[in-house]
Amino acid sequence: MAEAPGFKQVLKAVFGAIVGVQSEQQRQQDFQTTVVWPYLVAGIFAVIVFVAVLLLLVNWVVPD
Repeated sequence: MAEAPGFKQVLKAVFGAIVGVQSEQQRQQDFQTTVVWPYLVAGIFAVIVFVAVLLLLVNWVVPD
């Protein structure tokens, strides 16, 4: 098993998951890590940011 992933690796994995594009090599590397918490935290944070951006965009485009 590999050690805990670095910040860059976690961001790359989360962005790949959001976009839906990830290489087989990157997927294998992600699944070899022993710690899941960095991925969970980064994923939840990314979803919150995504929803906030969508809400801001909709409020900007649609008049009151």
